[in-house]
Amino acid sequence: MTPQPNPEAGAAVKAADRAHVFHSWSAQELIDPLAVAGAEGSYFWDYDGRRYLDFTSGLVYTNIGYQHPKVVAAIQEQAARMTTFAPAFAVEARSEAARLIAERTPGDLDKIFFTNGGADAVEHALRMARLHTGRPKVLSAYRSYHGGTQQAVNVTGDPRRWASDSATAGVVHFWAPFLYRSRFYAETEEQECARALEHLETTIAFEGPSTVAAIILETIPGTAGVMPPPPGYLAGVRALCDKYGIVLVLDEVMAGFGRTGTWFAADLYDVVPDLMTFAKGVNSGYVPLGGVAISAEIAATFATRAYPGGLTYSGHPLACAAAVATINVMEEEGLVENAASLGASVVGPGLRELAERHPSVGEVRGTGMFWAVELVRDRETREPLVPYNASGEANAPMAAFAAAAKKAGLWPFVNMNRTHVVPPLNTGEAELKEGLAALDAALSVADEHVR
Repeated sequence: MTPQPNPEAGAAVKAADRAHVFHSWSAQELIDPLAVAGAEGSYFWDYDGRRYLDFTSGLVYTNIGYQHPKVVAAIQEQAARMTTFAPAFAVEARSEAARLIAERTPGDLDKIFFTNGGADAVEHALRMARLHTGRPKVLSAYRSYHGGTQQAVNVTGDPRRWASDSATAGVVHFWAPFLYRSRFYAETEEQECARALEHLETTIAFEGPSTVAAIILETIPGTAGVMPPPPGYLAGVRALCDKYGIVLVLDEVMAGFGRTGTWFAADLYDVVPDLMTFAKGVNSGYVPLGGVAISAEIAATFATRAYPGGLTYSGHPLACAAAVATINVMEEEGLVENAASLGASVVGPGLRELAERHPSVGEVRGTGMFWAVELVRDRETREPLVPYNASGEANAPMAAFAAAAKKAGLWPFVNMNRTHVVPPLNTGEAELKEGLAALDAALSVADEHVR
């Protein structure tokens, strides 16, 4: 579609938003949200007719891009047939969505509990783990994000947890591996892996193995920095869980459904968790949907014992119809393979080429359509371009970088001292190169702040 300027309509949308919409994670009087007029494919545009290439996939969920006609049609058809129905009944869209998801999850994760999104998927996964084991504690990593609801935000390992953390949620945090900013004084991936596993087992020992219900990890941490774990780490965590009778929960809300160039990031590491959470890419965010994929052993716990949890909109027919259509589109159009191929041939090499030219780039890491660019003031010391959790004037260098990207027609995903490159999986090679060129221009602004 060709954007048609309509600034008067944009002003009305903006005025209503500022008068009535309360935005998440924001100081309400300090934000200036863009009024969006439309979106299609990998682009969206404002009411002034300015178009942006979206390297954020919304919030890393529009895996098939905006307004895919087959998914839009599926939602319309489902709405005409059955708009909604209570979760206690067998409904075709719900059953088919569960079947298609279970076909793609690793191992025996064949039972699907539907939720409204990723945070409540985490809530229910941890509830299942605690009931299955009869244990109270959950271990989770620093540098992680699991959602904004009460339990999910407490297992989160970034500053969004702080305001809600009363230290009563039964959560213990530990350091997961991240060689670029190692907490273990490691010099190689092998050292980082071994020392991180030793640290985790020591944490389990000192917390008391009989008190730990679950370890929850993002298979590849997303918002915290797209940090693929070193070879052997997830297998090592799986072994520790087996050794101590702990439930392994992998959070694939962001990494799942093709984002990493595989259906699930766990496929890259040949690891099968006991529970897996998902959302976002399951239906490209067209209608809110999330869920928990459950192993046979944990499902058996609730075979004759009621599971004490549920949601009014669990497996909503419109959301499930969108999931069925999205999964079928991903198969028909080879989007998982496209993410793997273009990630390896275009995105990764393109970002590494930018790193060679721009002294503000400390590290490039990722896989598929899931990448992060770490920005620094000093490559030798690895001092971040802005301090941890910076705001206001302290965050000015990253704000300037983001503004430069938008000026170049690219909407970036910026968090802390990083920009993430997470476009829709069906973004074409020409569009990716367009985005890389815009990043090139924006990084020149970041370079001005290098020591």
